[in-house]
Amino acid sequence: MVALQFIKKVLPTSQIDWVVERAFADVLKNNPHIDNILPINLKSLKKRKSEIFTQYKILKTYSKNNYDIVIDAQGLLKSAIVAKIIGAKVIAGFGKESIREGIASLFYDKKVSIAYDANTIDRNATVLCEPLGIKVSSDEIVKKEKFLFASSHAPNLPEIFNIFVIGSTWESRNYPKEKFVEIAEALKRETYIVWGSDEEHKKALWMQEQSEFLHILPRGSLDELKYVISKCALLIGNDTGPTHMAWGLNVPSITIFGPTPTNRVYVTPINRVVKSSSVVNHYKLNKNDFSICEIEADEIIQIAKELLH
Repeated sequence: MVALQFIKKVLPTSQIDWVVERAFADVLKNNPHIDNILPINLKSLKKRKSEIFTQYKILKTYSKNNYDIVIDAQGLLKSAIVAKIIGAKVIAGFGKESIREGIASLFYDKKVSIAYDANTIDRNATVLCEPLGIKVSSDEIVKKEKFLFASSHAPNLPEIFNIFVIGSTWESRNYPKEKFVEIAEALKRETYIVWGSDEEHKKALWMQEQSEFLHILPRGSLDELKYVISKCALLIGNDTGPTHMAWGLNVPSITIFGPTPTNRVYVTPINRVVKSSSVVNHYKLNKNDFSICEIEADEIIQIAKELLH
């Protein structure tokens, strides 16, 4: 989404629609640079193969918008097929050597070449901007305007508070709950715990019992989550979506990395990273790499104090 503000500067009258999995549509809502959010539910195909006909009909409806260009920024076979069904005068995406599923590039008229192990944000900004003849520098991205917007409000929040994001898709990407508690005790500031599953909720309950500074954030919508993160003083979390929201909102953050590469984020004066000592292979991530557990809480506490100063 960071690319949209740069596209609008060069092409202010352009109409930008965004195809998104229905479950994540709230992330896009309220963004002034997006004209129409086009939800689909490809995840439903995992449970019911017959859903393919429903989703195809939805995509064919979107195809009636007669787009000049469709850009596939995901670079997967499924997203390339989606782009092809929606159709446009030009379909653009990553070149064969720039994506994990190289076959997807066969669906594109314009192909963008950028290293697969390059910074993820640079990659996405490039694939969205280059087909439109727009160049965006790293310096411009660092100085970006926030690109997440919320319509929700949470009136009972304290004036100053932190947020911990304790979950992710793999257990090996999760920083130990005991060390999160250690950080909370050292910073001595009201801190809300973001959770997304029953297992994470159990972990959050345990953490809350260990420290007077820790409180469980009620489960809400993604729009509500954007609002709460936008109001926090500091977010500390694993390499996962809610943690990256802090960067999108220009909120101070520390992202903790173990088995995944740090080039998924932009390091700025207020957005920092802490990485374990393990070496990461971008092309073959190791889900059994639990080196994140070896990161000392003191390392994170020191950076947190700098950011909160």
